[in-house]
Amino acid sequence: MSAVRIVLQPGFRPYLTLAIVILLLSTFDAGQGRFLTIATAFSALQTFATFGLVALGLGLTMLIGEFDLSVAGVFGLAGCVALLMGAAEPWVGIACALGIGLAFGLAQGFLITKLDLGSVPVTLAGLLTATGTAYVLTGNRAVSSEHVELALAIDEPMASLFSIRSLIALGIFAVAGIVFSFTRLGRDLIALGSDRRASIMTGVSVDRLVIGSFVFSAMAAALGGTLLSMGLASASPSGLSDVLVPAVAAAILGGVSLAGGTGTPLGIAAGILTLTVLRSGLNAIAAPPFAHDVATGLILLAVAISDTPFLWHRLIALKAYVRGYFG
Repeated sequence: MSAVRIVLQPGFRPYLTLAIVILLLSTFDAGQGRFLTIATAFSALQTFATFGLVALGLGLTMLIGEFDLSVAGVFGLAGCVALLMGAAEPWVGIACALGIGLAFGLAQGFLITKLDLGSVPVTLAGLLTATGTAYVLTGNRAVSSEHVELALAIDEPMASLFSIRSLIALGIFAVAGIVFSFTRLGRDLIALGSDRRASIMTGVSVDRLVIGSFVFSAMAAALGGTLLSMGLASASPSGLSDVLVPAVAAAILGGVSLAGGTGTPLGIAAGILTLTVLRSGLNAIAAPPFAHDVATGLILLAVAISDTPFLWHRLIALKAYVRGYFG
């Protein structure tokens, strides 16, 4: 049963889930060469670049026992701002979009810490504010960019597998993973999510970590929305908002607990890859459109069951019962 104990560990589970999804899709492909291709891998990494940064920021707030609903609104608003303000010079648009993320993150972090407010109502207000602002700025219409060459360059395949957009996302995950694993910051975030009172007693700067987490979450969402909009050379306030559910699902699959205190950036990356590989793989083998939602729901249910308290003790009891019954 020691192997089962290892499999049930939250830190190991994201990689196991990803491996199982790849194995199952390979089996369904039945050797026809539709799934295990460079094109499928490129598509999965492009989707990773779309949802990855949002999931990383959201997962970080979940890790400390909070929740940032505003990421979907900031994602869309930043994409619109990047194109509107970057009409003459794209770098100006990028700077303005990141500034939007910084402002939302700081405002929400200060409200939560200084007024002792819950993160859900505060970030829900942030979500509605960002979405409404995007509609006002765009006049409820799609905006486009004349920088077509930049759009093509951002999503141009590199080594047949990567793009500038996916490499930026992967690079940020790598840096986050290194910082989380080899600095005190990672330990403090885990401690904060596990027991906030104990963290205060040990000298952890709780307010700074909470504010910093929401700033990172909003800026990561802003960067993700900016890169996607620039890659598409277009944006609309409604067309860039469907990222919250995939981001939450990816964070949970990545080992982040809704109660806080568990999870890592690399685990979140594995969770995102599970969803993106699943989406790209099902498309490659021509599965029905509803198959992705059903499969994702079943995976999340399996993860929820494996995360149930006392599951390990129940498995031991089941083993003893089976032995006694057949013994």
